[in-house]
Amino acid sequence: MIDVDEKYYDAVDLLKRMIAIPSFSREEDKVALLIEDYIRQNSHTPHRIGNNVWVQSPGFDTAKPTILLNSHIDTVKAVAGWTKEPFAPLEEEGILYGLGSNDAGASVVSLLHTFFLLTEKPQDYNLIFLASCEEEVSGTNGAELALTKLPPITFGIVGEPTGMHPAVAEKGLMVLDCTVKGRSGHAARNEGENAIYKALKDIEWFRTFEFPKKSHLLGSVKMSVTMISSGTQHNVVPDRCEFVVDVRSNELYSNEELFHLIDEMTGCEVKPRSFRLNSSRIALENPFVERAIIIGKEPYGSPTLSDQAFMKFPSVKIGPGDSARSHTADEYIKLEEIREAIELYYKLLDGLRL
Repeated sequence: MIDVDEKYYDAVDLLKRMIAIPSFSREEDKVALLIEDYIRQNSHTPHRIGNNVWVQSPGFDTAKPTILLNSHIDTVKAVAGWTKEPFAPLEEEGILYGLGSNDAGASVVSLLHTFFLLTEKPQDYNLIFLASCEEEVSGTNGAELALTKLPPITFGIVGEPTGMHPAVAEKGLMVLDCTVKGRSGHAARNEGENAIYKALKDIEWFRTFEFPKKSHLLGSVKMSVTMISSGTQHNVVPDRCEFVVDVRSNELYSNEELFHLIDEMTGCEVKPRSFRLNSSRIALENPFVERAIIIGKEPYGSPTLSDQAFMKFPSVKIGPGDSARSHTADEYIKLEEIREAIELYYKLLDGLRL
Protein backbone atom coordinates (compact mmCIF):
# COMPACT_ATOMS: atom_id res chain seq x y z
CA MET A 1 0.00 0.00 0.00
CA ILE A 2 1.26 3.46 -0.87
CA ASP A 3 2.39 5.70 2.01
CA VAL A 4 -0.32 8.37 2.30
CA ASP A 5 1.04 10.16 5.38
CA GLU A 6 1.88 13.45 3.68
CA LYS A 7 -1.40 13.60 1.79
CA TYR A 8 -3.33 12.59 4.91
CA TYR A 9 -1.90 15.43 7.00
CA ASP A 10 -2.50 17.89 4.16
CA ALA A 11 -6.08 16.65 3.83
CA VAL A 12 -6.79 17.13 7.54
CA ASP A 13 -5.30 20.63 7.44
CA LEU A 14 -7.45 21.55 4.43
CA LEU A 15 -10.57 20.18 6.10
CA LYS A 16 -9.93 22.35 9.16
CA ARG A 17 -9.65 25.39 6.93
CA MET A 18 -12.91 24.46 5.19
CA ILE A 19 -14.77 24.05 8.48
CA ALA A 20 -13.68 27.55 9.54
CA ILE A 21 -15.46 29.07 6.51
CA PRO A 22 -19.29 29.05 6.60
CA SER A 23 -20.43 27.49 3.32
CA PHE A 24 -24.19 27.14 3.42
CA SER A 25 -25.89 26.14 0.19
CA ARG A 26 -25.71 28.98 -2.37
CA GLU A 27 -23.17 30.75 -0.13
CA GLU A 28 -20.10 28.63 -0.95
CA ASP A 29 -18.03 31.29 -2.74
CA LYS A 30 -15.33 31.61 -0.05
CA VAL A 31 -14.73 27.89 0.37
CA ALA A 32 -14.79 27.49 -3.42
CA LEU A 33 -12.02 30.08 -3.62
CA LEU A 34 -10.07 28.16 -0.96
CA ILE A 35 -10.29 24.94 -3.01
CA GLU A 36 -9.41 26.78 -6.21
CA ASP A 37 -6.28 28.32 -4.65
CA TYR A 38 -5.32 25.03 -3.00
CA ILE A 39 -5.41 23.18 -6.33
CA ARG A 40 -3.23 25.87 -7.87
CA GLN A 41 -0.77 25.65 -4.97
CA ASN A 42 -0.46 21.93 -5.71
CA SER A 43 0.71 22.66 -9.26
CA HIS A 44 -2.56 21.90 -11.03
CA THR A 45 -4.85 24.18 -13.01
CA PRO A 46 -8.32 24.70 -11.50
CA HIS A 47 -11.48 25.52 -13.44
CA ARG A 48 -14.56 27.14 -12.00
CA ILE A 49 -18.16 27.91 -12.86
CA GLY A 50 -20.20 29.58 -10.14
CA ASN A 51 -19.15 27.91 -6.91
CA ASN A 52 -18.15 24.63 -8.59
CA VAL A 53 -14.41 23.96 -8.88
CA TRP A 54 -12.75 21.17 -10.82
CA VAL A 55 -9.35 19.99 -12.02
CA GLN A 56 -8.41 17.54 -14.77
CA SER A 57 -5.46 15.17 -14.79
CA PRO A 58 -2.40 16.38 -16.71
CA GLY A 59 -2.17 15.21 -20.31
CA PHE A 60 -5.92 14.69 -20.56
CA ASP A 61 -6.48 12.26 -23.44
CA THR A 62 -9.94 12.12 -25.01
CA ALA A 63 -9.16 8.62 -26.31
CA LYS A 64 -9.15 7.33 -22.72
CA PRO A 65 -12.16 6.76 -20.46
CA THR A 66 -12.70 9.43 -17.81
CA ILE A 67 -13.41 8.91 -14.12
CA LEU A 68 -15.08 11.66 -12.10
CA LEU A 69 -14.31 12.14 -8.39
CA ASN A 70 -17.04 14.34 -6.93
CA SER A 71 -18.19 15.62 -3.58
CA HIS A 72 -19.90 18.78 -2.33
CA ILE A 73 -18.63 21.80 -0.41
CA ASP A 74 -21.93 23.17 0.85
CA THR A 75 -23.41 22.44 4.27
CA VAL A 76 -26.78 22.70 5.94
CA LYS A 77 -27.15 25.30 8.68
CA ALA A 78 -26.18 24.29 12.19
CA VAL A 79 -29.04 22.65 14.07
CA ALA A 80 -29.91 23.46 17.66
CA GLY A 81 -28.02 21.52 20.28
CA TRP A 82 -24.41 22.18 19.29
CA THR A 83 -22.18 22.20 22.38
CA LYS A 84 -19.14 23.19 20.31
CA GLU A 85 -18.58 26.05 17.88
CA PRO A 86 -19.68 24.76 14.43
CA PHE A 87 -17.07 26.87 12.58
CA ALA A 88 -14.17 26.32 14.97
CA PRO A 89 -12.50 23.02 13.98
CA LEU A 90 -11.77 21.14 17.18
CA GLU A 91 -9.53 18.07 17.28
CA GLU A 92 -9.92 15.85 20.35
CA GLU A 93 -8.58 12.32 20.77
CA GLY A 94 -8.52 11.55 17.08
CA ILE A 95 -11.88 13.17 16.31
CA LEU A 96 -12.39 16.39 14.35
CA TYR A 97 -15.56 18.32 15.18
CA GLY A 98 -17.10 20.95 12.95
CA LEU A 99 -20.03 21.67 10.64
CA GLY A 100 -19.56 19.81 7.36
CA SER A 101 -16.73 17.65 8.69
CA ASN A 102 -18.64 14.43 8.02
CA ASP A 103 -21.02 15.67 5.31
CA ALA A 104 -19.13 15.98 3.14
CA GLY A 105 -15.84 17.75 3.90
CA ALA A 106 -13.98 14.54 4.67
CA SER A 107 -14.99 13.15 1.27
CA VAL A 108 -13.93 16.36 -0.50
CA VAL A 109 -10.41 16.39 0.95
CA SER A 110 -9.96 12.61 0.65
CA LEU A 111 -10.95 12.56 -3.02
CA LEU A 112 -8.84 15.62 -3.85
CA HIS A 113 -5.71 14.14 -2.31
CA THR A 114 -6.41 10.81 -3.97
CA PHE A 115 -6.52 12.75 -7.24
CA PHE A 116 -3.08 14.21 -6.45
CA LEU A 117 -1.69 10.73 -5.69
CA LEU A 118 -3.16 9.03 -8.74
CA THR A 119 -1.95 11.69 -11.15
CA GLU A 120 1.64 11.22 -10.01
CA LYS A 121 1.84 8.18 -12.31
CA PRO A 122 0.28 7.22 -15.67
CA GLN A 123 -3.18 5.65 -15.55
CA ASP A 124 -5.31 4.05 -18.26
CA TYR A 125 -7.97 6.71 -17.68
CA ASN A 126 -8.37 10.45 -17.23
CA LEU A 127 -9.32 11.84 -13.84
CA ILE A 128 -11.49 14.82 -12.99
CA PHE A 129 -11.98 16.01 -9.42
CA LEU A 130 -15.08 18.18 -8.95
CA ALA A 131 -15.97 20.05 -5.76
CA SER A 132 -19.59 21.03 -6.38
CA CYS A 133 -22.06 23.28 -4.61
CA GLU A 134 -25.79 23.33 -3.77
CA GLU A 135 -25.97 19.58 -3.12
CA GLU A 136 -27.93 19.97 0.10
CA VAL A 137 -30.72 21.83 -1.74
CA SER A 138 -30.51 19.92 -5.05
CA GLY A 139 -29.81 23.27 -6.68
CA THR A 140 -29.60 23.83 -10.42
CA ASN A 141 -26.26 25.66 -10.17
CA GLY A 142 -24.36 22.81 -8.53
CA ALA A 143 -23.19 19.51 -10.02
CA GLU A 144 -26.02 19.59 -12.55
CA LEU A 145 -24.52 22.76 -14.06
CA ALA A 146 -20.87 21.73 -13.71
CA LEU A 147 -21.45 18.41 -15.49
CA THR A 148 -22.50 20.28 -18.63
CA LYS A 149 -19.02 21.87 -18.77
CA LEU A 150 -17.02 18.66 -18.33
CA PRO A 151 -15.78 16.20 -20.98
CA PRO A 152 -17.81 12.97 -21.35
CA ILE A 153 -17.62 10.87 -18.17
CA THR A 154 -17.34 7.07 -18.20
CA PHE A 155 -17.71 6.41 -14.48
CA GLY A 156 -18.27 8.52 -11.38
CA ILE A 157 -17.48 8.29 -7.68
CA VAL A 158 -19.60 10.45 -5.38
CA GLY A 159 -18.10 11.13 -1.97
CA GLU A 160 -20.68 10.92 0.81
CA PRO A 161 -20.42 9.35 4.28
CA THR A 162 -20.93 5.62 3.69
CA GLY A 163 -18.24 4.12 5.93
CA MET A 164 -16.34 3.45 2.68
CA HIS A 165 -18.89 0.81 1.69
CA PRO A 166 -20.18 1.24 -1.88
CA ALA A 167 -23.76 2.44 -2.19
CA VAL A 168 -24.60 0.83 -5.53
CA ALA A 169 -28.12 2.23 -5.61
CA GLU A 170 -29.86 5.23 -4.10
CA LYS A 171 -33.44 6.38 -3.88
CA GLY A 172 -34.72 9.31 -5.90
CA LEU A 173 -36.89 12.18 -4.70
CA MET A 174 -40.04 13.82 -6.00
CA VAL A 175 -41.97 16.48 -4.08
CA LEU A 176 -45.69 16.81 -4.80
CA ASP A 177 -47.92 19.79 -4.03
CA CYS A 178 -51.46 18.52 -3.58
CA THR A 179 -54.66 20.56 -3.44
CA VAL A 180 -58.20 19.58 -2.47
CA LYS A 181 -61.04 22.05 -3.04
CA GLY A 182 -64.26 22.26 -1.05
CA ARG A 183 -66.85 24.99 -0.41
CA SER A 184 -66.77 27.49 2.41
CA GLY A 185 -69.59 27.95 4.91
CA HIS A 186 -70.31 28.92 8.51
CA ALA A 187 -68.94 26.35 10.97
CA ALA A 188 -72.01 26.79 13.21
CA ARG A 189 -74.39 25.60 10.52
CA ASN A 190 -74.50 22.48 8.40
CA GLU A 191 -73.25 24.16 5.25
CA GLY A 192 -70.23 24.16 2.99
CA GLU A 193 -67.97 21.27 2.05
CA ASN A 194 -64.97 20.86 4.32
CA ALA A 195 -61.81 20.55 2.22
CA ILE A 196 -59.89 19.06 5.14
CA TYR A 197 -62.33 16.16 5.43
CA LYS A 198 -62.13 15.61 1.66
CA ALA A 199 -58.33 15.61 1.86
CA LEU A 200 -58.26 12.92 4.55
CA LYS A 201 -59.09 10.20 2.03
CA ASP A 202 -56.11 11.06 -0.16
CA ILE A 203 -53.81 11.57 2.82
CA GLU A 204 -54.72 8.12 4.09
CA TRP A 205 -54.05 6.72 0.58
CA PHE A 206 -50.55 8.21 0.59
CA ARG A 207 -49.98 6.72 4.06
CA THR A 208 -51.03 3.19 3.20
CA PHE A 209 -50.60 2.58 -0.55
CA GLU A 210 -47.73 0.35 -1.67
CA PHE A 211 -46.49 0.27 -5.24
CA PRO A 212 -46.05 -3.34 -6.42
CA LYS A 213 -42.45 -3.16 -7.66
CA LYS A 214 -40.05 -3.63 -4.75
CA SER A 215 -36.31 -3.32 -5.14
CA HIS A 216 -33.90 -5.85 -3.65
CA LEU A 217 -31.53 -3.01 -2.73
CA LEU A 218 -33.87 -0.08 -2.08
CA GLY A 219 -37.11 -1.66 -0.98
CA SER A 220 -40.48 -0.07 -1.72
CA VAL A 221 -41.32 3.41 -2.93
CA LYS A 222 -41.89 5.51 0.21
CA MET A 223 -44.46 8.32 0.37
CA SER A 224 -44.82 10.68 3.33
CA VAL A 225 -47.22 13.59 3.81
CA THR A 226 -44.97 16.14 5.48
CA MET A 227 -46.82 19.49 5.40
CA ILE A 228 -50.48 20.58 5.47
CA SER A 229 -52.22 23.95 5.29
CA SER A 230 -55.89 24.85 5.42
CA GLY A 231 -58.42 27.25 6.81
CA THR A 232 -58.59 30.97 7.54
CA GLN A 233 -60.29 31.10 10.95
CA HIS A 234 -62.03 28.83 13.43
CA ASN A 235 -65.63 29.53 12.39
CA VAL A 236 -65.23 29.17 8.63
CA VAL A 237 -65.48 25.79 6.92
CA PRO A 238 -62.29 25.65 4.80
CA ASP A 239 -62.76 25.55 1.03
CA ARG A 240 -59.17 24.58 0.29
CA CYS A 241 -56.65 22.13 1.78
CA GLU A 242 -53.07 21.94 0.57
CA PHE A 243 -50.51 19.32 1.54
CA VAL A 244 -47.02 18.29 0.50
CA VAL A 245 -45.90 14.73 -0.18
CA ASP A 246 -42.29 13.55 -0.10
CA VAL A 247 -41.89 10.60 -2.52
CA ARG A 248 -38.72 8.47 -2.39
CA SER A 249 -38.55 6.38 -5.55
CA ASN A 250 -36.68 3.14 -6.17
CA GLU A 251 -34.87 2.34 -9.41
CA LEU A 252 -37.84 0.35 -10.74
CA TYR A 253 -39.91 3.51 -11.32
CA SER A 254 -39.04 6.85 -12.84
CA ASN A 255 -40.43 9.87 -11.00
CA GLU A 256 -42.56 10.73 -14.00
CA GLU A 257 -44.05 7.23 -14.04
CA LEU A 258 -44.87 7.47 -10.33
CA PHE A 259 -46.50 10.85 -10.81
CA HIS A 260 -48.87 9.56 -13.48
CA LEU A 261 -49.84 6.58 -11.32
CA ILE A 262 -50.45 8.82 -8.29
CA ASP A 263 -52.46 11.26 -10.37
CA GLU A 264 -54.69 8.43 -11.61
CA MET A 265 -55.33 6.96 -8.16
CA THR A 266 -56.01 10.07 -6.08
CA GLY A 267 -58.79 12.64 -6.17
CA CYS A 268 -56.70 15.69 -5.34
CA GLU A 269 -54.94 18.00 -7.77
CA VAL A 270 -51.30 16.87 -7.86
CA LYS A 271 -48.43 19.03 -9.12
CA PRO A 272 -44.82 17.75 -9.15
CA ARG A 273 -42.11 20.29 -8.40
CA SER A 274 -39.65 18.39 -10.57
CA PHE A 275 -38.89 15.01 -12.16
CA ARG A 276 -35.09 15.61 -12.14
CA LEU A 277 -34.09 13.62 -9.03
CA ASN A 278 -34.50 10.01 -10.14
CA SER A 279 -33.20 6.89 -8.44
CA SER A 280 -29.94 5.37 -9.69
CA ARG A 281 -28.23 1.96 -9.68
CA ILE A 282 -24.96 0.46 -10.89
CA ALA A 283 -24.23 -3.17 -11.75
CA LEU A 284 -22.25 -5.22 -9.24
CA GLU A 285 -20.09 -6.31 -12.18
CA ASN A 286 -18.66 -2.80 -12.50
CA PRO A 287 -14.84 -3.14 -12.13
CA PHE A 288 -14.67 -0.60 -9.29
CA VAL A 289 -17.50 -2.29 -7.38
CA GLU A 290 -15.92 -5.70 -7.94
CA ARG A 291 -12.65 -4.44 -6.43
CA ALA A 292 -14.52 -3.07 -3.41
CA ILE A 293 -16.27 -6.40 -2.84
CA ILE A 294 -12.98 -8.31 -3.11
CA ILE A 295 -11.45 -6.27 -0.28
CA GLY A 296 -14.47 -6.90 1.94
CA LYS A 297 -16.66 -3.87 1.37
CA GLU A 298 -20.42 -4.49 1.37
CA PRO A 299 -22.53 -3.02 -1.45
CA TYR A 300 -25.87 -1.65 -0.33
CA GLY A 301 -28.78 0.57 -1.32
CA SER A 302 -28.87 4.09 0.11
CA PRO A 303 -32.14 5.77 1.16
CA THR A 304 -30.61 9.26 0.90
CA LEU A 305 -30.28 11.43 -2.17
CA SER A 306 -27.03 12.79 -3.65
CA ASP A 307 -25.77 14.44 -6.82
CA GLN A 308 -25.79 10.98 -8.42
CA ALA A 309 -29.32 11.97 -9.48
CA PHE A 310 -27.77 14.24 -12.12
CA MET A 311 -25.30 11.68 -13.46
CA LYS A 312 -26.35 9.94 -16.65
CA PHE A 313 -23.35 7.60 -16.46
CA PRO A 314 -22.60 4.71 -14.05
CA SER A 315 -21.67 5.98 -10.59
CA VAL A 316 -21.22 4.75 -7.06
CA LYS A 317 -21.52 6.59 -3.74
CA ILE A 318 -18.68 5.90 -1.33
CA GLY A 319 -16.89 7.99 1.25
CA PRO A 320 -15.57 8.32 4.81
CA GLY A 321 -17.83 8.93 7.78
CA ASP A 322 -21.28 7.84 8.85
CA SER A 323 -24.53 9.16 7.37
CA ALA A 324 -26.09 9.09 10.85
CA ARG A 325 -23.78 11.97 11.87
CA SER A 326 -24.92 14.21 9.04
CA HIS A 327 -27.08 17.24 9.89
CA THR A 328 -26.63 16.62 13.62
CA ALA A 329 -25.28 18.70 16.50
CA ASP A 330 -21.53 18.32 17.14
CA GLU A 331 -20.98 16.72 13.74
CA TYR A 332 -17.59 14.99 13.51
CA ILE A 333 -15.25 12.84 11.50
CA LYS A 334 -12.70 10.41 12.88
CA LEU A 335 -9.25 11.30 11.56
CA GLU A 336 -8.48 7.64 10.91
CA GLU A 337 -11.47 7.59 8.55
CA ILE A 338 -9.78 10.17 6.33
CA ARG A 339 -6.57 8.15 6.20
CA GLU A 340 -8.50 4.97 5.41
CA ALA A 341 -10.46 6.78 2.70
CA ILE A 342 -7.37 8.00 0.87
CA GLU A 343 -5.77 4.56 1.10
CA LEU A 344 -8.90 2.76 -0.11
CA TYR A 345 -9.73 5.21 -2.90
CA TYR A 346 -6.17 4.80 -4.15
CA LYS A 347 -6.27 1.00 -3.85
CA LEU A 348 -9.59 0.82 -5.69
CA LEU A 349 -8.58 3.21 -8.48
CA ASP A 350 -4.88 2.65 -9.11
CA GLY A 351 -4.51 0.64 -12.32
CA LEU A 352 -8.28 0.27 -12.72
CA ARG A 353 -9.45 -0.72 -16.17
CA LEU A 354 -12.93 0.28 -17.25
